[in-house]
Amino acid sequence: MAKVTVADGQLVVPNVISVPFIAGDGIGAEITPVTQAVVDAAIAASGSAKRIEWIEVLAGEKAFQETGTWLPDETLASFQEYLVGIKGPLMTPVGGGMRSLNVALRQQLDLYACVRPVRWFAGVESPVKEPWKVNMVIFRENTEDVYAGIEWEQGSPEAAKLGAFLRDELGVTKVRFPETSAYGIKPISIEGTERLVRSAVDYALSSGRNRLTLVHKGNIMKFTEGGFRKWAYELIEREYGNTPLVVDDVIADAFLQNALLKPEAYSVIATCNLNGDYISDQLAAQVGGIGIAPGANINYLTGHAIFEATHGTAPDIAGQDKANPSSLLLSAVMLLEHLGLADAAISITTAMESLFGVGKATGDLARFMPNGQPLGTRAFGDALIAELG
Repeated sequence: MAKVTVADGQLVVPNVISVPFIAGDGIGAEITPVTQAVVDAAIAASGSAKRIEWIEVLAGEKAFQETGTWLPDETLASFQEYLVGIKGPLMTPVGGGMRSLNVALRQQLDLYACVRPVRWFAGVESPVKEPWKVNMVIFRENTEDVYAGIEWEQGSPEAAKLGAFLRDELGVTKVRFPETSAYGIKPISIEGTERLVRSAVDYALSSGRNRLTLVHKGNIMKFTEGGFRKWAYELIEREYGNTPLVVDDVIADAFLQNALLKPEAYSVIATCNLNGDYISDQLAAQVGGIGIAPGANINYLTGHAIFEATHGTAPDIAGQDKANPSSLLLSAVMLLEHLGLADAAISITTAMESLFGVGKATGDLARFMPNGQPLGTRAFGDALIAELG
């Protein structure tokens, strides 16, 4: 087994690349093998000497059934050891305990940047008039803010204790209904802000994009999201003083409006966690839905990265050969780009463009296309492989 390593801040990629994968719950069992087959075919068609050796690791329902735990230590250890990985959608256990398997992976591996490129494919139906104007990459902070998960339930002793501390020790009088309030705390740090913004700036410069926009709610949350804005500008001035990059900022609610009215005004977005959640899904809707929205969770300092489908497990269609693998496929494109296999990555997006352009897609997309030809999950993958050939 050959491992991706890091030397002098750069990934070192062997010819045989071991990549752990989580098939995922629900439709994950269908979209994951299709994605792997397309990726393998794209690498081979590109003429590269490299190939991927897929290593299955467990998480979610399959892990629970086989091991009695939702996220085995061995899975985390594999992602830690091999640096890169990919995963299908995972269900979140109902009830107490782990809040989200996805969040747990991001937190425990310190995957601080959630990277979500959003673009339109010709032929895909969109609810907006000019979806081709949407071409953005969102850098969403992935470990702080609401993802820190610091909150206390209404009526709990901890909530009462915190309420009393806020009132008696800090002089807080703005809690309108203290006896019936739940409490949450959102930490946003200088270090967390700087590493996220630094990654966004480096990406913008290396990819030839000319604008970075900081999205925040600093007009209301002056010391957390206002701090994010302040620390971001200070970092850019200190480390990128002569950059040709245009840097600006916008309040989160104004950005959501502007993204509909003038999406061409934005290119790379750097934002806090909760804002990034809203922004990513709105932009995905503008280009046809989350079913064609890829995502990656990356630590640019250590090289660790997990690429993932951004949608849910869709249990209502699981096992019916109806699932759209495009989100996972485009996330695999990001994986290939991360590994330096740009030709293979481009060939997959080109093949998808070709199929969508003539109305060939899975049923969720094809039903809205004028000349739509609905394909099953496996048939869509086969059609992509044929295009690669």
